[in-house]
Amino acid sequence: MIELRALRKVFGDTVALEEIDLSVPAGEIHGIVGRSGAGKSTLIRCLTGLESPTSGTVSIDGVDLTGQSGSGLREARRSIGMVFQHVNLLDSRTALNNVAHPLQIAGVGKAERLDKARELLEIVGLGDRVDNYPAQLSGGQKQRVGIARALAAEPKVLLCDEPTSALDASTTDQILGLIRSLRDRLGITVLIITHEMSVVREICDSVTLLADGRVAKTGRLAEVIAEPGSALAKDLVPLPPVSIDDSANRLVEVSLAGTDLPTVLTTAQKAGVSAEAILAGAVETIEGRQIGRLRFTVDSADEAQGLITALKADGIYAEEAA
Repeated sequence: MIELRALRKVFGDTVALEEIDLSVPAGEIHGIVGRSGAGKSTLIRCLTGLESPTSGTVSIDGVDLTGQSGSGLREARRSIGMVFQHVNLLDSRTALNNVAHPLQIAGVGKAERLDKARELLEIVGLGDRVDNYPAQLSGGQKQRVGIARALAAEPKVLLCDEPTSALDASTTDQILGLIRSLRDRLGITVLIITHEMSVVREICDSVTLLADGRVAKTGRLAEVIAEPGSALAKDLVPLPPVSIDDSANRLVEVSLAGTDLPTVLTTAQKAGVSAEAILAGAVETIEGRQIGRLRFTVDSADEAQGLITALKADGIYAEEAA
């Protein structure tokens, strides 16, 4: 459904995107993550045709956006619905008329566009709010209106740019649940740009990490998280912050990918390290698989190396942490 091939974007002497290859199948929810300056914003603009790539291609549902202009580009953009972080609703219009607005621009008759807007507001759970203005809606309700508006043209792809970063935890869960249910109900493909790893864990089937304008890692979520030592895996399943009183102590991090907690504890005990040495742990269930990490504290470099050697001998990934 979404195909990026050798995508490159240069602004003057600055390379914003370099050799981006990405394929997102129809009906999948894919997350794009990366730190500030990684190239996420530029990627969004290339995906929507607001920026022309320096080289490479962007294809949506088999249509190459980079080969379109004028009316052709406008028609191609109809296959993309956009959900923004700050929603950008028109304050002077009701929820109904905000959703109907893109259909009005497209020349759809008044009765038809209002019927369609009512249907979409029902789908997102706001059938009783059609006459409310944005000032009368909560943050989550505004985002639901924004999602309904993005679906007005019946797009094949829903592109969400930081859709939950301005929402509280409870409302975030509701919006993510809505996006998932819309994918299941309508069969749309969803691309979520976010810096919130919890969003990726909660909803995404696959994920791509951008770093310095390049794809640093991409793959199915469970596979990426399960990769021992991966920086992205550590970000997706973070350990809670801990402090140790003795700066002479050494920390050893262990991946539970491909093994289970009892096996790790048995091996550690054989190396002379008990379960009481665990400072922190995190476990997530992704696609039916338990993925997690542990952090042990030991008294010396020799003890740390002994634990790491024992774990690795049993096929368990471990490393000394800074």
